Amino acid sequence: MIKKQILSYTVFLVSLCLAGCFYRPNAQRSSLVTPTESNLIVVGYAQVGAESDWRVANTQSFKSTFTEENGFELIFIDAQQKPENQIKALRNFIQQEVDYIVLAPIVESGWDSVLKEVKEAGIPLILSDRMVNVEDDSLYVSWVGGNFVKEGEDSVEWLHNYLKEIGRDKEIINIVEMQGTLGSTAEIGRTEGIEKKIAEYPNFRLLEKQTGDFVQSMGQEVMEGFLKKYDDIDVLIAQNDNMAFGAIDAIEAAGLVPGKDIIIISIEAVKAALEEIVAGRINASIECNPLHGPRVAEIIRKLEAGEPVEKKIYVNEEIFDIKNAAERLPTREY
Repeated sequence: MIKKQILSYTVFLVSLCLAGCFYRPNAQRSSLVTPTESNLIVVGYAQVGAESDWRVANTQSFKSTFTEENGFELIFIDAQQKPENQIKALRNFIQQEVDYIVLAPIVESGWDSVLKEVKEAGIPLILSDRMVNVEDDSLYVSWVGGNFVKEGEDSVEWLHNYLKEIGRDKEIINIVEMQGTLGSTAEIGRTEGIEKKIAEYPNFRLLEKQTGDFVQSMGQEVMEGFLKKYDDIDVLIAQNDNMAFGAIDAIEAAGLVPGKDIIIISIEAVKAALEEIVAGRINASIECNPLHGPRVAEIIRKLEAGEPVEKKIYVNEEIFDIKNAAERLPTREY
């Protein structure tokens, strides 16, 4: 009897060890069903991280779309804003023989090698939010995201129109720009759009630009630096809402009134930003729609049916300010 108990306990320990060998600390599966046991479409998704409200909403869009009820199994990886984690994730997806891979690349460069491995494995890859800079664009099937250049342009165009409304369009306007993660598609496009439009208006002067890495705490830190260096800032353009939230804290700590003493324009338009618009602390937010999950699912459905898909798919986006924020706030999903 004792020998049988020892044998059973040994088998139990071995089972635990074997299970541990296959544990992935940053991976979350939406289902416990394996690809070989079901007809679910298995999708591996390598996300940037959880650095902002927008990113959290973007992740939730995928998790609520790629469910077992909708015919999917999602393997989710939070790369914690480290490109090397995404590269490891893609190679793990290849080993797991997933049906599709979705990648939201942290930066644009450094992807040629691993994407070639994905293509050689015969796994279609779809890009979400950000782009990759590769020589062969057949390494990915499609891209879904916002028009980042236009978002940057719209932020400055909104400023121009607003200054006309309040009678300040002839004044010299000093602007500081808070950039996102340098080298990311969003940062590259928004910086291009912002600076292209600023150059069109002779009275607009860009005092300085610095990265806040799309993070709220960094936004506060960068704004504190701007305020110590310049006493004549008229406008802050922040490339995402969370950096604007941090900047608001810095502006208030300096004894100034955000939205009045310094005009604040952000990009993303998450629900919290609309609340700040209603409160008067943000003047405008240019939407970057995070709800990519349904669009990506639609692409996969078409590929499953053997139908062609577009190489680039832009999501619908709006501009929010005091004229429409309060009306849209009650129904805002993110």
